[in-house]
Amino acid sequence: MLGKRILLIVGGGISAYKIPQLIRSIRAQGASVTPVLTAAGAQFTTPMTLSVLAGEPVHDTLWDRNSEAEIGHIQLSRNADLVVVAPATADMMARIAQGLANDLASTLLLATDKRVLIAPAMNVRMWDHPATRRNLATLRGDGILTVGPDSGDMACGEYGPGRMAEPDAIIAAIRDALTPEAQPLSGRHVIVTSGPTHEPIDPVRYIANRSSGVQGAAIAAALRDLGARVSFVTGPAAVPPPAGVDVIAVETARQMRDAVGAALPADAAVMAAAVADWHVVGASDSKIKKDGSGRPPALDMAENPDILAWISRAEERPALVVGFAAETDDVIANATAKRLRKGCDWIVANDVSPATGIMGGTENAVTLIGEHGAEEWPRMGKDAVAARLADRIAAHLNGKTT
Repeated sequence: MLGKRILLIVGGGISAYKIPQLIRSIRAQGASVTPVLTAAGAQFTTPMTLSVLAGEPVHDTLWDRNSEAEIGHIQLSRNADLVVVAPATADMMARIAQGLANDLASTLLLATDKRVLIAPAMNVRMWDHPATRRNLATLRGDGILTVGPDSGDMACGEYGPGRMAEPDAIIAAIRDALTPEAQPLSGRHVIVTSGPTHEPIDPVRYIANRSSGVQGAAIAAALRDLGARVSFVTGPAAVPPPAGVDVIAVETARQMRDAVGAALPADAAVMAAAVADWHVVGASDSKIKKDGSGRPPALDMAENPDILAWISRAEERPALVVGFAAETDDVIANATAKRLRKGCDWIVANDVSPATGIMGGTENAVTLIGEHGAEEWPRMGKDAVAARLADRIAAHLNGKTT
């Protein structure tokens, strides 16, 4: 961090009381800090405190005639080596996700061409709210880095996730963001498949499933955040692909298999796509019309390529192959049998029965199954599942797990 410049945006939350210590710690690492204080942040700390500790003036308005005569917000946003938002409140996260620019902080974040690291902090109910989960997924998809939040007692008297990460953890995240070559997957190539496939019946109809692609996109973003080069092979998903990955858009299972093969060699492959099992042989070039008989048209079906089994036995097989098993009955038994049948190293199993709301939802409850048994994870947001899986993949590839 020696000689690096940190633009520190201070949001409005009680955890802003930790910011003076964070500034001290950043400067102790040899970096400089330029504070930006939001109007809400000024309710919890003062410009004088931040200025004295940073050794620099505090910026708190977009309407400074002196600095804005030279378009100061553009200079602030681009002169830094890293932009840090702490605390990043639910409101701040929402405004960043929507691309708003109605004050100095949000304008800086929209104008910057540097990496952005946020330290979320809010009430546990706000953190768990679907709107916040959607905003977090958008931010991570846009390449914004996160640290925390931690779980614990809150100022409001509740307990759970939402506490801003401690200054030491933020410092570690800043160091990682400034030195991407030190990231655990730096130099690694990972293939991720995602979303459903659409198998044409005719020009207006197709066979598909209910996969949204949310989990696959989150996994690609999490692997990217650990430094991996990600080849993201995606079917027609309901969510956009994350930024900062190599996107290969496909429609059918056969196209997906060809795209995965073209992306090899790779260090790891995560087969998160929900590939259709069958396709229509000789799909019609014209819309199939009803003939008045009341009978459905006869469709000749053929099995699609088994991409997971194929890559698990490929000549250029990745060192780690991770499959997914979406089951509705006997989840662990069926997923365990699938891992052995397909020949992959790990299977991520989940129960997609309609009552769970997982298929197409924002949360997941998975069990990671490998050679040495099954590990059940608690239900959590799909982005949290992705981050945990990415950490496991990094540890495995770096020889830190068996």
